[in-house]
Amino acid sequence: MSVTLYVPRDAVALGLGANKVARALFAGAERRGLDVTIVRTGSRGLFWLEPMVEVGTPEGRVAYGPVTVKDVDALLDAGLTTGGDHALRLGDPEKIPYLARQQRLTFHRCGVIDPVSVDDYRAHGGYRGLEAALKLDAEGVVAAVRDSGLRGRGGAGFPAGIKWNTVMLAKADQKYVVCNADEGDSGTFADRMMMEGDPFNLIEGMTIAGVATGATRGYIYLRSEYPQAFAILREAIANGVKAGVLGDNILGSGKSFHLEVRLGAGAYICGEETSLLESLEGKRGIVRAKPPIPALKGFLGKPTLVNNVMTFTAVPWILENGARAYADYGMGRSLGTLPIQLAGNIKHGGLIEVAFGITLRQVIEDFGGGTRSGRPVRAVQVGGPLGAYFPDHLLDTPLDYEAMAAKKGLVGHGGIVVFDDTVDMAAQARFAFEFCATESCGKCTPCRIGATRGVETMDKVIAGIRPDANLKLVEDLCEIMTDGSLCAMGGLTPMPVMSAITHFPEDFRRAGDLPAAAE
Repeated sequence: MSVTLYVPRDAVALGLGANKVARALFAGAERRGLDVTIVRTGSRGLFWLEPMVEVGTPEGRVAYGPVTVKDVDALLDAGLTTGGDHALRLGDPEKIPYLARQQRLTFHRCGVIDPVSVDDYRAHGGYRGLEAALKLDAEGVVAAVRDSGLRGRGGAGFPAGIKWNTVMLAKADQKYVVCNADEGDSGTFADRMMMEGDPFNLIEGMTIAGVATGATRGYIYLRSEYPQAFAILREAIANGVKAGVLGDNILGSGKSFHLEVRLGAGAYICGEETSLLESLEGKRGIVRAKPPIPALKGFLGKPTLVNNVMTFTAVPWILENGARAYADYGMGRSLGTLPIQLAGNIKHGGLIEVAFGITLRQVIEDFGGGTRSGRPVRAVQVGGPLGAYFPDHLLDTPLDYEAMAAKKGLVGHGGIVVFDDTVDMAAQARFAFEFCATESCGKCTPCRIGATRGVETMDKVIAGIRPDANLKLVEDLCEIMTDGSLCAMGGLTPMPVMSAITHFPEDFRRAGDLPAAAE
């Protein structure tokens, strides 16, 4: 009897030797006369257990991990193919506490299915959302997205339904749907995991968006640092066209939606939607002044719906299960679930998907297991390199757009980077300015010049040169960048800087006060 083994092809698993493990499993099974089929899946997001190998048994899947090549023979001898006992046996993956405590609406297929198989996707509930959308008119689809409370998961948190409605109502001979897959924030990998593990979820979400807005063409703007995602997306799109779920006459509806992937050249600023559109048009990625907004005049001057990967991939579940079912998760104006990525100095790094409202402390302690070093947590940065640094006394803040904003922080793309008590917060503040100076598109003076002056001034503070006066200058620079920058690149750089100064003032006074002549 043939046995199916599941080995991830997610980038993290590959980096930890998943390809070698897959080859060793196949060779070992062949030597033992075992009939095995190896399916390459995505990751479930338990990165400290990767590569995590699963075997299909009559009672369900059994997981083992982390598996290395040297473990393979012992696993096979212990009865891996029948779910046999071994020190690496994890049991039913769905019952692993890290997974069992989550509310996986968007990621429920990730790590389970063959990512490029339309049949496997549909066998696990795929395309039910599109089928539901095709039974509605455009207004009905947009209403479902609006009533679900879905907000843009890329960072801004703008209500998705408003964007969709604007594009739907726009009059034009051609409209576009563009997915911002330029996932550039530090500590973020949810987009990559989805594209590598369940790309048809993204494809389906974008197709629903096309049906709702009247767009017949779509583009996935992908960062060049994701070659595995690029290959998987292209294969999935080709398979989707063959299966009739993409291209002309999707699912026999008479509607068309054509999709392709475009690789960016590697610029953080292209995560900003107007810079992304400039790049997509073959130009240098520079921020556009708004108005006009992309929903009215976007790609090639046509109405364009631009959303993040996590926004599009939430849509199929909403259309299948209803807006109310999605809105039942979360709190306040932050409804649904949030994919949270745990990175940095953390024991159990990976991805969790839970309803909005969980606190930072719960995420770090209950899921992350505390710091990997075993030392106390000192600072936590939420929302990427432009997010605030939170000290211990703010860790009970709920992950909710309004609650985070009230503490002068942001949810962003849901990335959480943990630092223990050895971190130098003055160096982190300097890095924020340095990052902005390097990644600025250069169009506006507050960002281009302000960040450069910020690095110079922080160097004086760190050197102990008139720290009070120079910290005041940093504060003035931050105010100018916040109020005067064209986009969030310059506008949000002050957030990590000022949070570090506010919550960790001792790190900006350690060198002592040197005389002014030292300048």
